[in-house]
Amino acid sequence: MSFMSKVGRFRAENPSPLYLQLQQLIRDAIATDVITRGDAIPAERDLAVEYGVSRITVRKAIEGLVEEGLLTRRRGAGTFVAGRVEKNFSKLSSFSEDMVARGRVPSSAWISRAAGIVSPEESMALALSPSAPVYRFQRLRFADEVPMALELSTIAGFCLPSVDAVDASLYTALTEAGHRPVRALQRLRAVPFGGDHARMLGVDPGSPGLLIERRAFLRDGRAVEFTRSYYRGDSYDFVAELADT
Repeated sequence: MSFMSKVGRFRAENPSPLYLQLQQLIRDAIATDVITRGDAIPAERDLAVEYGVSRITVRKAIEGLVEEGLLTRRRGAGTFVAGRVEKNFSKLSSFSEDMVARGRVPSSAWISRAAGIVSPEESMALALSPSAPVYRFQRLRFADEVPMALELSTIAGFCLPSVDAVDASLYTALTEAGHRPVRALQRLRAVPFGGDHARMLGVDPGSPGLLIERRAFLRDGRAVEFTRSYYRGDSYDFVAELADT
């Protein structure tokens, strides 16, 4: 089945520019699950031939959908339906656990990991004395090879045996060390991405993002984790279940 037969054809009576019409056809196909997360979009040259338009028209349509977060480009592989990730605020879980639960493949690229002495900001967040040891982890987080979040974590020194204890999942390492948190306080706010953050996440400088600050605690009340995570605003939805109690 051709791509056109799946998502539809241009309508002669539609006065909109062709690139906008193509965008809307693909947008509607995603919304109605005609094409779903992970489906490949044909190459620009193939779409141009199929729809009888120039490659410039196709490129403009695809670029607009990439900016919206509906499509994503994978280097050397092509363009795919991205879909959005929902993060449930009511459950304490790690990025890796969230992705696996949604059928996506998590991965990370280390920026840095190091042992050090707590900073004044970290000391307040973790209720640690000024000379207390901490471990700092900075990672770029991916889902299905697409950059999703920049994660900056500080862990109280007593919670891990060494900085090398963390491999793929921070919460797996904390669980193995017997110091997985059981509750957390989180704060969410909108932020524009600066140049460095935008470059790492594959978005334009000034693009909207979501900053989550998390302080997590053990059952006895001791603070374990202080994490700041910068999520792409075009790829994440945050949801919370509310109850009248």
